[in-house]
Amino acid sequence: MKQMKKDLQGVLKSLKLATDRVEKLMKKVETLEKPRKLKKPKAKVPSKARTPKTTSDSDRVLAIIRRFKKGVDGATLRKKTGFEGRKMRDIVYRLKKRDKIKTVGKGLYLKA
Repeated sequence: MKQMKKDLQGVLKSLKLATDRVEKLMKKVETLEKPRKLKKPKAKVPSKARTPKTTSDSDRVLAIIRRFKKGVDGATLRKKTGFEGRKMRDIVYRLKKRDKIKTVGKGLYLKA
């Protein structure tokens, strides 16, 4: 009988330890199951106002050439645009390659 009583007390002690462990685990599970607070979405930053597109140099030269019905010479183009030498030749070359302008005579350009 005494042996049985000791065995029961040992079992009781181990059951108490087991219930304590189960209770601790239950608390951990409850904290994990709690819904977390949702973060507020960040306020959207308004986009910066875009600067209006500036026309390219080629577009400016083409606009000047289009104004002249009989064609325009290189000197007039240089005076109206303010471009000099190499830059002017490059722009005219590009416009001719794209078939935007054509050469009417030496140094005379007309819209295509």
